[in-house]
Amino acid sequence: MRSSHPTFLPLLLLVVLLSGMLFVACSPTKHVPDGAFLLNKVEIKSDAKEINKNDLPEYVRQMPNSYILGLFRLQLGIYNLSGKDSTKWFSRLVRRIGQPPVLLDSMLTELSAQQLLRFHINKGYYDADINTVVNKRNKKARISYQIQSNKPYRVNEYKVNVPFEELETLSKDSIRSLIQPNMLFDVYQLDSERERLTSRMRRQGYYNFMKDYLAYTADSTGHKVDVTLQLRDYLIEKRDTLNQTVFKQYYISRVIYNLNPAVSTILASNKPDPIDTIQTGNYVVIGPEDKFLTFNALVSSTFVKPGTLYSDADVEKTYAALNTLPPVKYTHISFTETAPDSLQCLITIAEAKSFTFTSQAEITFTEGYWGAAGNAGVVHRNLFKGAESLTLQGRLALERQGDVIAQEWGGQAGIRVPRTILPFIDDTYSRSLQGSTEFRGTFNYQFRPGEFSSTNVGGGVKYNWMKGRQNHNLDLVDVSYVHFPWISSEFKSAFIESGLYNKYNYDNYMIMRMSYSTAVSGYNPARPLRNYFTYRYGVESAGNALFGLYKLLDIPADVNGFYRAFNIRFSQYVRGEINTSFHQIIDKNNKFVYHAGIGAGLPYGNAEIIPFERRFYSGGANSVRGWGESMLGPGSYQRFSTNRRRDYNQVGDIKLDLNFEYRAKMFWVLEGAIFADAGNIWTVREYDNQAGGVFKPDTFWKQIALAYGIGLRMDFNFFLFRVDMGVKLHDPAAITTPRWVFPKSFNDVALHIAIGYPF
Repeated sequence: MRSSHPTFLPLLLLVVLLSGMLFVACSPTKHVPDGAFLLNKVEIKSDAKEINKNDLPEYVRQMPNSYILGLFRLQLGIYNLSGKDSTKWFSRLVRRIGQPPVLLDSMLTELSAQQLLRFHINKGYYDADINTVVNKRNKKARISYQIQSNKPYRVNEYKVNVPFEELETLSKDSIRSLIQPNMLFDVYQLDSERERLTSRMRRQGYYNFMKDYLAYTADSTGHKVDVTLQLRDYLIEKRDTLNQTVFKQYYISRVIYNLNPAVSTILASNKPDPIDTIQTGNYVVIGPEDKFLTFNALVSSTFVKPGTLYSDADVEKTYAALNTLPPVKYTHISFTETAPDSLQCLITIAEAKSFTFTSQAEITFTEGYWGAAGNAGVVHRNLFKGAESLTLQGRLALERQGDVIAQEWGGQAGIRVPRTILPFIDDTYSRSLQGSTEFRGTFNYQFRPGEFSSTNVGGGVKYNWMKGRQNHNLDLVDVSYVHFPWISSEFKSAFIESGLYNKYNYDNYMIMRMSYSTAVSGYNPARPLRNYFTYRYGVESAGNALFGLYKLLDIPADVNGFYRAFNIRFSQYVRGEINTSFHQIIDKNNKFVYHAGIGAGLPYGNAEIIPFERRFYSGGANSVRGWGESMLGPGSYQRFSTNRRRDYNQVGDIKLDLNFEYRAKMFWVLEGAIFADAGNIWTVREYDNQAGGVFKPDTFWKQIALAYGIGLRMDFNFFLFRVDMGVKLHDPAAITTPRWVFPKSFNDVALHIAIGYPF
């Protein structure tokens, strides 16, 4: 039963936080000089139906001090804690981490009005008008930009008048063209069409073609505009030479790699080359005799090929491929015209540090026993001079338990090759994936006196590649073999057979799985205040290849009807998971984030249950934060009356997470959050020691746990440190007490410390 001692800790912290916000924001005009006005609010009103109102704040040159929840100007309030004497250390400190009052600037107000009006005109609202209303009262000012758009101008007819067939064909492609009849006479859209055409031309060898060579003429009748695309006047005057300048395709004559940036001036001056030069066909490698990258490694990462047309896309892909090679510090690509229709490509590559050694030591204290542990690792980023990365890591942990030493030791080795190694796959397609192949192996041995000993051996082959904004991962094969050669009878009786520990976690098992996952983000660094979605999904299956092979070879099953590999029944299951989040940006200091995640797994064939390590858990820093990690569910299951004790039976086959979070920049590197979470896990079958955990379509919604809380984050750019405090609101495991929870003790609160955002 829950303690009746009324600590009210979570509610008290919330009250203190809100009270502090009110206190620091109570005198916003403290440091506003006489005759000046604090910019208190900015409103933008536009009746233009075809303009995205979220774009308008970008054109306002002066905005008020940032708010939290639209109510509290915390950064301004902290600044106002400083005294009049700015030389005192406390005043300097709070002014540095706070935000000074934004004072009304009439020049910026006028500039903002002009920018907003110009934006409407550029979108086709040429008759738009703006009225700027400034209200001043009690040293505070409020600005209202009121835009009357009036009737917009629209494209009536679109014509193309260019003296070059290929450009004309691209321009008249009505399916891909960004200019369509009856669209707004939008300057931004017209410019995007010029960029599209320029990109297509420069991808087809037209090295000298530039966006500024294209121009539009417009003839309006009423609010209808006839638009014509043509070349600039100064180009038309030189019409006879266009084919020798603008409309000339260039081929790549040869590619030169300069592995010693210091000799780039030698190439430019045509002086004798004092260092080693290797030439194969139309590829030339210049650098020291002991070059840090092989010829094949360079060529396989280069998409600019001799004998092919010049393409901006090939240049971009070459930059991306070379700069991702571990031994490369930076890359620079330039072109020189060597013949009337030929370009020589010079790729300058600087070497990065290839060898890294890491080590770590720690003191451990587990269940009353002291111990020591150490990790050591080495990374070689250019093992065979083909940008292959070798990683070796080892771990040793010792713990004295009376007269016996508990031990854990093991290691892992992996090698990453910067290309996709696939049989029966064309080399050109393999290179286009811009991926890598990883081979890895692991070994771990653990000995716990009076408990058990275990051996874990694993390995696999993994592919990673990028396609557009999507990051793809494919585990072609991943094998895990876990064996418990010895489990003491006392440990088995007290912890496993009693149900305290999940018995499946101490079974020998073998997993041979294949999985695929991908992640994509709609975030655009060029437009950071735009709303965006992110998606992550993956699917995996295990045991199917082995099961099919045993069936094909007619290998007999054991007495229970199951197949075994290395005398261990192998797992067979399918598992999938989908996560999506939506980031609603209010301004640069405030955002709402919505997250939904669902996962499901099903054992079948040679297995009755999914292995413990591949099952889902709920609660923790990235799930329902009113519970500790793996301390919620499945369903209404609960063995202990307190969530301070770990129960290894709290895993499931189905998972649901629904989360909402408000994030606000507070001051300095601090960011605050208010969140609400919902979710749980369930099993697909009635398992031992998991009563109430099975998923039932008609009752599962009653078992969804609810939590709320607050968080504090420290954003250091290169990493984010996070502390979240979650409070239970609806506890599906509460049977003898109400499921709707009013926090009375620490059992109803969970504190989480983590790195990075939860979603």
